[in-house]
Amino acid sequence: MTVTSTTATSVKTTCPYCGVGCGVNLSLPSASMDALPPVSGDLDHPANFGRLCVKGSSLAQTIQSDDRLLTPRVNGQPVVWASAIETVSAKISQVIKEHGPNAFAFYLSGQILTEDYYVANKLAKGFIGTANVDTNSRLCMASAVVGYKRAFGSDTVPCNYEDLERCDLLIMVGSNAAWTHPILYQRIAAAKKQRPAMKIVVIDPRETATCDIADLHLAIKPGSDAAIFSFLLQYSSQADILDGDFIAHHTNGFADALAQAHESTPTLSATAAFCGVSEQDLASLARWWCDTPNTVTFYSQGVNQSSSGVDKCNAIINCHLATGRIGKEGAGPFSITGQPNAMGGREVGGLANQLAAHMDFATPGAQELVQRFWQAPNMATENGLKAVDLFQAMEEGKVKVVWIMSTNPMVSLPDTAQVRRALEKCELVIVSDCKAHTDTTVMADVLFPATGWSEKDGTVTNSERRISRQRGLLPAPGDAKHDWWAICEVAKRLGYQSAFSYRNVHEIFAEHAALSAFENNGKRDFDIGHFSQITKAEYDALTPVQWPVPKGRPEGTKRMFEEGRFFTPDGRARFVPITPALPKNATSQEWPFMLNTGRVRDQWHTMTRTGDAASLAKHTAQPYVEIHPKDAKRLGIKDKTLVRLTSPYGEVLLKAKLSRAVAPTNVFAPIHWTQQFANASVVSNLIPQVVDPLSGQPESKHTPVQLEAVTDICYGMVVSTTELTLSDCLYWCLVPSEQGFHYEVVWPQGQTQMALKALNKRLKGVEQAEWLEYANPVTQQLRLAQIVQRRLVLLVYLHPQPEAIVADWLVSTLASAEPLSTQDRIAMLVGAPANVEEKGDIICSCYQVGSWQIEKAVADGACSLETLGTQLKCGTNCGSCLPELKRFIPTATELSA
Repeated sequence: MTVTSTTATSVKTTCPYCGVGCGVNLSLPSASMDALPPVSGDLDHPANFGRLCVKGSSLAQTIQSDDRLLTPRVNGQPVVWASAIETVSAKISQVIKEHGPNAFAFYLSGQILTEDYYVANKLAKGFIGTANVDTNSRLCMASAVVGYKRAFGSDTVPCNYEDLERCDLLIMVGSNAAWTHPILYQRIAAAKKQRPAMKIVVIDPRETATCDIADLHLAIKPGSDAAIFSFLLQYSSQADILDGDFIAHHTNGFADALAQAHESTPTLSATAAFCGVSEQDLASLARWWCDTPNTVTFYSQGVNQSSSGVDKCNAIINCHLATGRIGKEGAGPFSITGQPNAMGGREVGGLANQLAAHMDFATPGAQELVQRFWQAPNMATENGLKAVDLFQAMEEGKVKVVWIMSTNPMVSLPDTAQVRRALEKCELVIVSDCKAHTDTTVMADVLFPATGWSEKDGTVTNSERRISRQRGLLPAPGDAKHDWWAICEVAKRLGYQSAFSYRNVHEIFAEHAALSAFENNGKRDFDIGHFSQITKAEYDALTPVQWPVPKGRPEGTKRMFEEGRFFTPDGRARFVPITPALPKNATSQEWPFMLNTGRVRDQWHTMTRTGDAASLAKHTAQPYVEIHPKDAKRLGIKDKTLVRLTSPYGEVLLKAKLSRAVAPTNVFAPIHWTQQFANASVVSNLIPQVVDPLSGQPESKHTPVQLEAVTDICYGMVVSTTELTLSDCLYWCLVPSEQGFHYEVVWPQGQTQMALKALNKRLKGVEQAEWLEYANPVTQQLRLAQIVQRRLVLLVYLHPQPEAIVADWLVSTLASAEPLSTQDRIAMLVGAPANVEEKGDIICSCYQVGSWQIEKAVADGACSLETLGTQLKCGTNCGSCLPELKRFIPTATELSA
């Protein structure tokens, strides 16, 4: 898109990726914008103080997209908004009348803004009369929510980011923050550098990039986390470090929790055996725990995505309550959120077991309070369906209309086959998205074009309870509208005009704030009543602030529970007795490998945004499965070869990545690739719908699978000026690029000639078309180039084994305005440019520095990270690549040799 502006514009907004909630400055030049606008970190934002990770730094590349959804569509046909709204509201009215309010559901996302969440929740729970409002936050944070509520009586994160820097012991559990929350990780790394005595422990089955700064890595048996903290609880009693005064005056249930801990994890040796770690390492952790009052336990998906995730969270919290390590600087149990507004969704009731403003259906009087505030005619009276239950009810025909917003459940929910059946069975599937083509939009009956990150206007809340403004800069393209607007228009057509007649988004925020303070008087944790009368000008100027922000306290609240008062009926925190449990599904002779899932450094969720930034694909271009070399050798699997993973629920094809970072019989695969980017690599195909019974969060981190090498195949690369249909491929992966289309492909042996004929036929009608060919009968290499009017339009490489080819130069040749020279033609078939330095695998995405460049610099004498940074700039921006860079630096032993 091209944006015209008469004056230079600079806006402070918030990054749309992880839950760190970094502040972003986005500027546009005064003239017509054909170039990308500059993006920088906001120096004044307390989450990042000006730093951005490579995803945030690349946001400008995601603003312009050829795949924007620009107009409403009904049954595939473009319509005006009024017609689409009428279609949706008429169907909702019909199903409610015929089947009751629970035949309708929202499925929302931590990608939408708090104001969008608020009106969706209000419409469903207060006016339609259903609590079937759930969100993809169910998949990442639901167990942490329930754990906090069981212990504190409220979903209250007690810590802030400064605590991570000021603690003396940081225990990181189930979090690869170096890749998933890189700016926060760099803050921790900087604190560790300033205070080397600070201890960092990583508890994770894998050796991840986060281990780079760890003093101790406990590579536990998958799913055994709770036993570590059960042991620390009873060991705290043995070591006499309990805070008896805090336990006596501010908690309940300690004796039962301690007794259960003694029974479940009676000794160090028994616990070490259960967790699969050495007694020496567990003893080191226990000693540091006892010696270090200022301790923060930082936990994420590795804890939450479990069939016993809630118990794991409470095992952690129990330890902090027992030692009084909460409500103090540098201490506390800190759950880190995965999405930019997962916290905001929780605040407004965006989960099916919540009501609104951190109230739920189990809270006495809460339903009547919210009903009076909203003047709601059809108030929901009980919990709705959680995500997995919701899609099961859809397949059963109980939920007949679902409205999905800004999320991709065909990729993110477990058991993709079941999700497909559910959406096929549902009578009306409405999808609001800014992208035209996702694995979920293809299932939609109605598509609503939504505004994207650079156009949205509202608020988000990060992992430390900090509310920040998401400010739109660009006008909405085409007929795209804000999500809150679309919800309100449907609400009006359903007959609720007066309750949804907001003129501006700040009015929604003010109402949300007023509800938080309504009859609160300090009884509830979430109170932002200071903003209940906020004007548009004040809203537009809002600076980041941590809730609670009650009336009279505009500065907000830095840290919770400093006075030892909690939000239970008696004001005391609750211990919860925990029995550690391993995952529900164990490996077996038939399913001998345990699959763990997660993320890669430079991609985000299902790549609907990061897939538009070609530079982000260069670190990890294809989906992969990480396998221990011993397992790979036994199965005949070589590095970068194709592997089939099968579970009882489906199968996927992934490239092998041999690594000792995973233990034998354990494998790891990232979650990002969709059918828009790879034809057979949606990892959720493998995941069962096993959930925590309390939180409903799926056990996505733990799935027994089979592995086998895929044989009798031919590997290749295809580069084309036009998009291709490669349905004859066994495997294809589209690698985002600035020019043309780059595919990594695998064909079954014997079918490559047919495939080449199909590609050739596509261009047969082109005048002056010419083929260049190189064939090596010894190596069985085949390389073909299609030249039209002396310019490259199609390039095909084929080989029986994966080839180490860096495709950047080949892809860039597609866009060259210069006719191909004889030297260029030879270079294309050779696979290496004559006068261009190839970079190798990209290690530093910020500055596009590759492995070959780093190796050359090290060979020339660069023996430190500082020297590499000075020479190549790698590692000097976001720091995400530093753990990988260290592997290139010779050790002292190597240098002396």
